[in-house]
Amino acid sequence: MMRTCPRVLRSYHVHPPKRSRLITPVSVRLACPAFRLVSTAAQAAPDEALTGPEWEKAFLAATEDVSGARSHADSAAAMRAIVRSGLLRNTDLRDRPDRFFKAHRLLARHAVAHGPGFWIRFTVHYNLCMGTVLAVGGPEQISSLDASQAAGELGCFALTEKLAGVQSGLLVQTQARYDPDSGGFVLSTPSPGAAKNWISQGFTADKAVVLADLSVGTERKGPHAFLMDLRRHGQLVEGVSVGDMGLKTTGNDLDNAWISFDEVRLPRSALLDAHAAVDASGAYVQRTKGIAPFEMIGQRLYTGRVAVAQAALSYCRKLFEVTREYADNKPIWSPLTPAGAPHPSLSSIPQLRSLYHEAEETLAGLDGFVAACEARLSPLLKQGEVPDAALAHAIATAKVKAVEKSIDLCWRLKQEVGSYALMADSGFRHLDFLSCCKFAEGDSRVLMQKMARDRLKRFVKEAKASGKPPVTSAGEEEQLCAALAGKMAAATGDKKGEAAIWDEEWLSVYALAEATMKRTLTEFGTPRI
Repeated sequence: MMRTCPRVLRSYHVHPPKRSRLITPVSVRLACPAFRLVSTAAQAAPDEALTGPEWEKAFLAATEDVSGARSHADSAAAMRAIVRSGLLRNTDLRDRPDRFFKAHRLLARHAVAHGPGFWIRFTVHYNLCMGTVLAVGGPEQISSLDASQAAGELGCFALTEKLAGVQSGLLVQTQARYDPDSGGFVLSTPSPGAAKNWISQGFTADKAVVLADLSVGTERKGPHAFLMDLRRHGQLVEGVSVGDMGLKTTGNDLDNAWISFDEVRLPRSALLDAHAAVDASGAYVQRTKGIAPFEMIGQRLYTGRVAVAQAALSYCRKLFEVTREYADNKPIWSPLTPAGAPHPSLSSIPQLRSLYHEAEETLAGLDGFVAACEARLSPLLKQGEVPDAALAHAIATAKVKAVEKSIDLCWRLKQEVGSYALMADSGFRHLDFLSCCKFAEGDSRVLMQKMARDRLKRFVKEAKASGKPPVTSAGEEEQLCAALAGKMAAATGDKKGEAAIWDEEWLSVYALAEATMKRTLTEFGTPRI
């Protein structure tokens, strides 16, 4: 049964979370990774239990009964059954990325009829939670994933915070302080704005990967990932509070929670320690030189962006398929129809015919582009590497374009089919699935700003190296870069001034991002998208 008001659960305390008096909350900006072999994930894949067609048949059968009308508890129970089945292993993102991506595509088939809830629950567990353990966990932490799967444990990913959401540029204020007396960590929410927010599966998960700003002694070490028990035997661990985010426009079978930590005690083994650790003496050790631990967590953003792009395209295609079936069988009156002759169908209207054709062409092109990104990313996942700048940009382009084109096509389709779009079983009621895709794994606007900023930095660097002024007759990207660089120069290096100019020139910023994506699509052979 759906709730009609927010709920709050607290474990072992009844007071609001206390502020930590030992560490001043500081926002930590998270960087993006470069191309380096640094992952512990490069290990041999397990033997195949089922062939490709056999596995697909079994997975389709196991996920046939996905209902958006279920309660949080029932939906979580269905997810636990899939986890226990082992049809998709917690380690398949590393061992069988093709299966990982295909499972996401197959599950997205339900989004039109049942909404995005179960698909999000699925990808949060396998990609964000378990995938992060694969990316930055040590051997013992990774080996624990098999026992967790056998127990049917669910995971969530606690990154976003109340004052640091999807459009914040990724900020972390949650604190993790190393306590030399206990040899573990103390996890705290220092202010209401630092509470973890909109954490999918946070109301039902057993495990959580929590991003927190780590301090050892008097030194801040930046954002690190911790794998913790959120619940034991169904009960929240001491010091954890959670609250329901409330009813949503769609996906109410998925629980979304805010989570707060009041001096939660974690063992030293909770820190995912492939690249950095605190040793038994209490000393911070960076095991992988030249890389911050959060950089490898960025792998999950890449895999997630590919999965989100594919899900958006699957939803769009399915909505067009269902709507066209209706429109093909919906007769309309026409003055040109002879007496006794069958009436033409709604699909015969020229604007609908044109939209069908445009959608088929656009979706086919984007399918090919996203598939090419997946094909280039999958070997890196198996080898424990991360994408270079070019592939990272292509994956971001795939996510933005797949989602934005799907939103555009589906919205235009809705305008052409009249009252059918208002019917509960038409599929349009779950159109906000695409809104979820828009801000998942990096909001589209944030990604586009990063594209523009990276391109502008490269332009300025190249201009300085050549010692030549920008050429006004150059291509679209260069012209946009030259104009933006000229505007930014007025700030004379003042960061606040540069930020103000950047905001003022927002149209040029997004135009530059569009130009970079247009070039990337052309390079991949899909110039007409």
